[in-house]
Amino acid sequence: MHRTPLTLAAIGAAGLLALTGCSASGGDGGGTTEVTVWHYWDGTNADTFDAMVDEYNSSHPGVEISTSQVPNADFLTKLRASATSKTLPDLAIGDLVWVPQIEQIGSLADLTPYIPADTLADITPALTSFGTIDGKQVSVPVSANNLAYMYNKTLFEEAGLDPEDPPTTWEELMADGKAVLEKTGLPGYDLFTQAGDNGEGLTWNFQVNLWQAGGEFLTEDNSAAAFNTPEGEKALQFWVDLIESGVSPYAKWGEFEKGQGGSAQEGSWMVGIWAADPPFEFGTAKAPYPSDGVPATNLGGEQAMVFDNSDETTEAAADFLSWFLEPEQVTSWSEQTGMLPVTTSVATSDDYLGWVEETEPRLLPYVEQMADAHARPNTPLYPKISMAFATAIETALSGDATVQEALDAAEAAVDDVIEQG
Repeated sequence: MHRTPLTLAAIGAAGLLALTGCSASGGDGGGTTEVTVWHYWDGTNADTFDAMVDEYNSSHPGVEISTSQVPNADFLTKLRASATSKTLPDLAIGDLVWVPQIEQIGSLADLTPYIPADTLADITPALTSFGTIDGKQVSVPVSANNLAYMYNKTLFEEAGLDPEDPPTTWEELMADGKAVLEKTGLPGYDLFTQAGDNGEGLTWNFQVNLWQAGGEFLTEDNSAAAFNTPEGEKALQFWVDLIESGVSPYAKWGEFEKGQGGSAQEGSWMVGIWAADPPFEFGTAKAPYPSDGVPATNLGGEQAMVFDNSDETTEAAADFLSWFLEPEQVTSWSEQTGMLPVTTSVATSDDYLGWVEETEPRLLPYVEQMADAHARPNTPLYPKISMAFATAIETALSGDATVQEALDAAEAAVDDVIEQG
């Protein structure tokens, strides 16, 4: 069984992406096929990935894979420039919400003929569905994260709550939040209530509650808004109730991370960030959902895409991904980086779960939630849709509009983005 320390560089949860490097040429006959990989990882993640690439190269003498990295802020500029100069990489790894946009920048290979069918079937369904465009599997996941409930055990005790019994429903979350507020004077539950620069913080968090209430964000074909429904109203009313009760103060996201709040909906990466030196004693649990609703969470993580530069490089890059997605590699990668396994066989294996229990049991709720995880809409318009939605919804959270007025405005704004293309 693998026994490696848990480490994790902070992973951006809501849509940051960068790629680096330059395109490689394929080999021929008995020569070596060179494959370039662009990614935006740094720290432990980059070191671990590079070590795995070295391992692959040493066991596959006919292929030489090289990796490059640049800051994610430069991603789109560099990728578009490389497309113009015909120097695209052979394999690109970036945030899953960017896959549809990358597919428009350069021709992505259909990976279905190259990656074993049993490997694709083993991947968490929401992750493979996100990489499906026009019937082709243009990306596969290499990492995953999601959102769950994280809470301050010390404040729970001060509020007279059992620190080993976190809430499982919206109703319990509200009650526990009120207890923390009344007994400590601190907010009971952080909410991401402002649109900010790109809207995704609010949208990404709200979608969890929307799905839990039984709603959908967009129609199945991504042609229109689908959230202006009784289910959407229920989710937004829950947020407004949290704010009006004082449990969740408006425009105060970040208090929980400072130790000044009872709980928050936080990403799995926070477990890794805090594992070695936690700012306070914290616990984790699956995201609470309404008593008459369904469990759900939101997916983040990176996907790998192969540009169709040549038959040789496409085949070699796909072979590397097939190797990377084998149980041994998925287990090692997940344990060394703290990212969540992208395959069901690893996420449910005694090997990996034994490592979680021994090394960092606070990851377990996140691992278990992968079965209930949803992917955000698979459309290149998503960044604009997210901003339009968040800007309109914020008006209900600030008290400048009713729940229904905000939903109506959000629907109109999102539909306009889709219509404008």
